[in-house]
Amino acid sequence: MSFPSMPNPDVVIIGAGIIGINCALALQARGKRVLMLDRSGIAVETSSGNAGAFAFPEVEPLATPGIMLKAPKWLLDPLGPLSIPPAYAPKIAPWMLRFWRASWRDRYDASVTAQAALMTHSRRALDRVIADVGGEAFIRREGQLQLFQSPRAFAATERARTRREELGIPFDVLDGPDAIAEIQPGLSPRFTHAIFTPTWMNVTDPALWARHLAAKVLERGAAFEPVTVTGLQRDGAGATVLTERGRVRAPHVVVAAGAWSHKLARDLGDRIPLETERGYNTTFPTASVDIKTHLTFSEHGFVVSRIGDGLRVGGAVELGGLDRPPNYARAQTLLNKAAEFLPGLEKTGGTQWMGYRPSLPDSLPVIGRAAHAPDVVYAFGHGHLGLTQSSGTGDLVAALVDQSGPQFDLKPFRANRF
Repeated sequence: MSFPSMPNPDVVIIGAGIIGINCALALQARGKRVLMLDRSGIAVETSSGNAGAFAFPEVEPLATPGIMLKAPKWLLDPLGPLSIPPAYAPKIAPWMLRFWRASWRDRYDASVTAQAALMTHSRRALDRVIADVGGEAFIRREGQLQLFQSPRAFAATERARTRREELGIPFDVLDGPDAIAEIQPGLSPRFTHAIFTPTWMNVTDPALWARHLAAKVLERGAAFEPVTVTGLQRDGAGATVLTERGRVRAPHVVVAAGAWSHKLARDLGDRIPLETERGYNTTFPTASVDIKTHLTFSEHGFVVSRIGDGLRVGGAVELGGLDRPPNYARAQTLLNKAAEFLPGLEKTGGTQWMGYRPSLPDSLPVIGRAAHAPDVVYAFGHGHLGLTQSSGTGDLVAALVDQSGPQFDLKPFRANRF
C-alpha cells in the first residue's frame, strides 16, 4: 500500500490521542478530509490511562499564589503528590521560573478566567459530541466527592469555593463522617469535611471512549497511519510533515502530539516551555469496594474512580521529563494510601501504569496558529485536563482551520504568550 493511504488530505493531524481524535471529528463536521498520524496507534498512550473524569469544575491552575513556598518539599519527598527528581531540577529550572511568575495574583486570576471560559466551551462541545456519536452509554453522571482530613485543610479551599460560586458551579459542603457516608459508604472516618459536586461527569473507560470516537472518525472517511513523525516544515501555502516513511504535505496541519508537541513546534521557530506531568495509577479489573462517585483525595493528590467493572487509583504529579524511567513506587504509594482511606480495598491484582501529561507553566493549553506558519494549528499542553477539554479544543481547532472564527478569545492560549 502506498504512503500515505489518503492522497491529498485537507488536514494532517499529528497525534491520535483524545485531542487529535476530537480535532478530526470536528474537522469532518466541516467537510474536511482528515489524515491522522501517530507512532503508537489510536489512543494508545496517555489518553488510555487517565482517571476518566470530565473535570469541568477544576478551573484552578497548578500555579496558585504561595505555591513556591512548597518547592523545597518537592525535592525532598520523591513520593509526594508533587515532586521533582533532584537530578532533573537544573533542567526544569527555566520552566519553574515561569511557573513561579504564573502563580502571581495577576497571572493566577487571568489563568482562572481563561480556564473557566474554556471549560464552559468544552462542556457545551462535549454535549454535542455525545449526541453526535451516540455516546451516552459511555457517560457516568455520578458526581465527585472531594475529601479533607481536617477543618484546616478544608478551610484552605475557601478561595477555590468562592471562585466556584462566582462561576455558578454547584456544590454541597458535607460536615462530618456521617454526612460523607451518605454519599460514599465505607470511607475511613478520618475525613472531617467534603465537597460534593453533583454535575461532575466521568466516562466508563477513557480508552473505550477514545476508540468509540475514533471508530466514528474512520467510518466517516478519515485515514490513519501508524508512523513516527520526525519533523515539520513550512511549505508555501501549507506544511510538510516529515515521517520515517516519507513526506506528507497538506494545506493544514494540526499538532496534537501531547508531551512531544513542543519538539515539532521548535521546527517552526516556536519555543514553547512544555514540561511533562508524569502521572501514575493502578487499575483493577474488578472492584473490591463499591465506589459510588469519583473520589478526590486533595491533600494527597490522587483520585479513585470507576473504570469499567473495576477501579483505578491514580494521580500525583512528577515533573520529570520524557526520558527518565518510571518510578512505580509512586503508584504503590498512592495505592497504599487508598487502602488506608477505603479499608475494604484489595491491593493485589492491579496493573501499574505511567503516562506523560503535557503541561505549561500556567496550566493553560496552547490552542492557536503557529507564529510563523499560519497553516499549522497547535492543540496541546492540557496537563491533566486533556479528556476534559478535548471536545472544546477540537471545536476551536476546526474553526481555525476553516477560518470561520472561532467566536472565542484565544489570546490566553497563544503559543508565544511566554
